[in-house]
Amino acid sequence: MSGMYRLFGVEMSPYSVKVRSYLRYKRIPHQWVVRGAAVQSEFQSLAKLPLIPMLVTPDGEAIQDSTPLIEEMERRHPEPALNPPDVPRAFLSALIEEYADEWGNKAMFHYRWSYDADALSASRRIAQAILGQDARENELLQAAEGVRQRMTPRLALVGSHDGTRDIIEGSFRRQLEIVEAHLTFRPFLFGGRPCLADLGLASQLYETSLDPTPASLMQYFPLTLAYVARMISPVAAGDFESWETLSPTLTPLLQNEVGRRYLPWAAANMAASAAGKSSLSVTFGGAKFTQTPQKYHVRSLTEIRAKAKAALDVAPELEALLRDVGCLEGLTA
Repeated sequence: MSGMYRLFGVEMSPYSVKVRSYLRYKRIPHQWVVRGAAVQSEFQSLAKLPLIPMLVTPDGEAIQDSTPLIEEMERRHPEPALNPPDVPRAFLSALIEEYADEWGNKAMFHYRWSYDADALSASRRIAQAILGQDARENELLQAAEGVRQRMTPRLALVGSHDGTRDIIEGSFRRQLEIVEAHLTFRPFLFGGRPCLADLGLASQLYETSLDPTPASLMQYFPLTLAYVARMISPVAAGDFESWETLSPTLTPLLQNEVGRRYLPWAAANMAASAAGKSSLSVTFGGAKFTQTPQKYHVRSLTEIRAKAKAALDVAPELEALLRDVGCLEGLTA
């Protein structure tokens, strides 16, 4: 395996799948290493944090956190270009990726661990990955139950509870409706080739397509399912489109999901964290979304706002575009 990258991850991690799709698209030689008992000691010796994905370079450097990881790899392997060539479209791609990572993940986690059928399925698959294919059935069942007991309480971290169920599931359905309409005209979000936005969004949708409850809904969105399958090993089929041709069907995603859901929630999380509150609350169309504030999301919002400022500094025309799609205020507050 000399000269080859090694990606530690699991199929049940959207962020692992996201980085794997990136490496496959860029045709970067790599080995997919399932993080389980067999490689745990090696993982611990290399990882700065106990988190996947972790990419180990040919010279032994370990890189973690999917978005910075991809950004670093893009510096090392710039071709084929991952982002549209102009600053406004490149920033919108990064913004949609951010939304998928931070808000889109809520639906994935909610469905996986709040419904019995989904939790049973997911916990068994995770246990299988940890123990390996040779695990005995009684060991598998015991490990799966342990996984479920660990993961279910973490629903609070994404704000999933009876009071937010309709908001999360409504957002997921709306996302599917918007993406299905948009993909009528193109294979990827920004045209004929994948970009950062696709990596973020498709990896979350890939996970929901594996779980019984959201998968039963996704069967009514065949173009989206085909897109998810395409993004497992993406291949460019053309060029990026202009914003003029993308706007009619991509603007609804930015307006309704990014501008009206993700950014207000992220701002409320930042304010609650700064004030030392134990709960955040934000209202969407008369419905209140509450959860425990999360410090990671404060850093995430800070970073996307910094990227927005940098983009606006070199492309002032982005200001009008962000205002039109309802995202300017949330990014420049």
